[in-house]
Amino acid sequence: MATSYIQQSFNIQFEYKVFFTEKLFDPSNPCFADFLRSRAEKDIRKKLLFIVDDGVTKHHEYLQEQISIYCEQLEHFELVSDIVIVPGGEAAKNDLQLFHWLVNAIDEHAIDRHSYVIGIGGGSVLDLVGYVAAVSHRGVKHIRIPTTVLSQNDSGVGVKNGINFHGKKNFLGTFAPPSAVFNDAHFLQTLDERDWRSGMIEAVKVALIRDAGFFDWMEAHGQQLSQGEPQSLQYLIRRCAELHMAHIGGAGDPFESGSSRPLDFGHWSAHKLEQLTDFELRHGEAVSIGIALDSVYSWLTGLLDEPSLERIIQLIKQLRLPLYHPLLEIEDDQSPILAGLEEFREHLGGRLTISLLRAIGQGQEVHSIDPAILRKATGMLRDKW
Repeated sequence: MATSYIQQSFNIQFEYKVFFTEKLFDPSNPCFADFLRSRAEKDIRKKLLFIVDDGVTKHHEYLQEQISIYCEQLEHFELVSDIVIVPGGEAAKNDLQLFHWLVNAIDEHAIDRHSYVIGIGGGSVLDLVGYVAAVSHRGVKHIRIPTTVLSQNDSGVGVKNGINFHGKKNFLGTFAPPSAVFNDAHFLQTLDERDWRSGMIEAVKVALIRDAGFFDWMEAHGQQLSQGEPQSLQYLIRRCAELHMAHIGGAGDPFESGSSRPLDFGHWSAHKLEQLTDFELRHGEAVSIGIALDSVYSWLTGLLDEPSLERIIQLIKQLRLPLYHPLLEIEDDQSPILAGLEEFREHLGGRLTISLLRAIGQGQEVHSIDPAILRKATGMLRDKW
């Protein structure tokens, strides 16, 4: 009997903007209102469900009131009765009960696919909110309002979201681009120093693999950045966000269907370190250590020259970020940190693909890591710097 088939093929266009503003919910700021008006439909009243990081509400005690007053002026949109407050930090991504609770909130408030779920908080809360929106009704629109350096320059402007499962970072998740991102510089003013400092490492990362000129700029402004000088920090955030978005749209694989993750330079060990420290290490701190490790490894394997390695190490030190953690140590082939390599490969499947450095501003993908050389690299980070 002859075999036959029918075939379908289609493309979906995704588009969203990242806005840079300050005091987003000040009645005199039209940025958020103008965006929603551009999405209004005359005969449909769309609902707005806000989910807010509790760390943000502690430092901005009038935020809920400001949101309520601001939304009163919006035609064709309705703020639901509850502004939902959730715990921030990595704990938000480790709590399945919290995930189910938020899905129930979408059900209880009758949030449909014409409505918007709006997340305000750090990267972990935005990852959670994006995942909740993506799996409810097969995809509710979501808006991100990142409140940390790390989320404004990296995770909050991307297309990924998810939660942790079985002790593995982002094991559950989807690719779901936001409808819009609003980077409000005012939120950064109340950040803990540890948070704004660790958030800068993603800019170091993207400069190392994509933009040598940006790395030069960070070196020249290292003192201002280490002190959190607002103008320098804002430029760093914007340039980092631009480079991340350029990669997402220009690399040809925005949903990571292949085996390559160049934007995760330094992340294979970072994800494992976060888990091994029970997330006591901030994500940015773990990435700082991971970048240092992979930079030293790049030098030891002959890819990267020694002066470039010294520049990388010195910039990380100037930003007062860590280079080493005892759990990085490799005693034998069963050392816990090495499991991070297989978990990193497993997350995408296919061949192990790790980004290393050929030069500042130029990444190099490899498909194997030598544990003996890796052990030497960890020893150098422990003893030399």
